[in-house]
Amino acid sequence: MRAFGPAPSLGEIEALARAALDRLPEPFLATAREVVLRVEEYADDDTLREMGMDDPYELTGLYVGRPLTERNVDESGRFPDQVFLYRSPILLEWSESEETLEHLVAHILIHEIGHHFGLSDEDMNAFEEAAG
Repeated sequence: MRAFGPAPSLGEIEALARAALDRLPEPFLATAREVVLRVEEYADDDTLREMGMDDPYELTGLYVGRPLTERNVDESGRFPDQVFLYRSPILLEWSESEETLEHLVAHILIHEIGHHFGLSDEDMNAFEEAAG
């Protein structure tokens, strides 16, 4: 039976995400570590508007950047790519599922990192399996 206590903090969600990141297989791991990982309570209003969403609980994670498959050697001076994880929507999804929080955070992180690599949804599923 699950012991109840305070909801996991932003830092605890980040620790789960970093642990999942560390389980990525090479050669993905080194490149994925270049992506900035940010954990926030919710997506901001501008992000929700850009995504066409009204409900901040709809968005659990977001990749911001240009996928590796769309880059060229002439690019420079860009901001680093980022993956955002949104704590409250993640916790809501967790409360409504049978998954462990560790599995859910890993799933969301891997999906967003998959965008960085330009992976299809099918490739992301295989990527997640490889990450364990």
